[in-house]
Amino acid sequence: MSPPRSAAPPARPAIDPRIRQRRVDIQRSRGRRRLHWILGALVAGAVVVGTVFVLHTPWFSARVVTVAGVHPHTTDAAIMAAAGLGGHPPLISVDPGSTAARVEQLPYIATAQVHRHWPDGVEVTVTERVPVAVMAGPGSSWSVLDGAGRTLEVLPSRPAGLVALVESTGLGPVHPGPVGADLPTGTSFGLTVCRTLPPAFAGQVLTVTEATNATVTLALNSGITVLLGTDSDLRAKYEDVASIIAHAPLQGATVIDVSVPQSPTVTG
Repeated sequence: MSPPRSAAPPARPAIDPRIRQRRVDIQRSRGRRRLHWILGALVAGAVVVGTVFVLHTPWFSARVVTVAGVHPHTTDAAIMAAAGLGGHPPLISVDPGSTAARVEQLPYIATAQVHRHWPDGVEVTVTERVPVAVMAGPGSSWSVLDGAGRTLEVLPSRPAGLVALVESTGLGPVHPGPVGADLPTGTSFGLTVCRTLPPAFAGQVLTVTEATNATVTLALNSGITVLLGTDSDLRAKYEDVASIIAHAPLQGATVIDVSVPQSPTVTG
């Protein structure tokens, strides 16, 4: 016997032409939206690329660089070189934070602020560290220090107008660090004296010496030695020294001892 024939599949129901057209319209709408998205992304990418290209042209480079602030020990050229602005880079590539950090690596620069001014300007505002003392070394040279003990520069001879700081520890005399480095910890009292000497007699001080027992003495240009003692009551000790220099007869005097505030002594 021949096998029975399978039944024919049922005929698909006819789709209403309006429904079919609606489906076609939906597919076309989706296609148009996708096309719009693609075209929009291409246009946005082209705008970004074009903007980046324009911002890297000479019209938007750091062509006008201004250095502001009082900086007698640091030239404008040195500041611009440290900031990386000598070659007039694109303004968009100038990062204010990292640029300021590079400028602050210069020995004398305490703070730096960098501001961009579109389309082609950069302003660098700096403040300098204040030299307060000199220290012998390295070798026969003299190192200029600020109030924190940072070496600002090294000169072949001792500069005028700054007191000489002499520090000693149990391991021997303290030597200044290289340019940009600080003195070791434990030498703060002598630096404090260098930084806070009052105008009443600061101009007469030649040397500030801190001994191993953390006491400080001053050598005056008159040949008199001032014993300040420890760092307690420093303001009162300054007042004692100023009063003695201004009013006491110092003929033949060699030592002014103010290590005990309000009870100074003068000896010859």
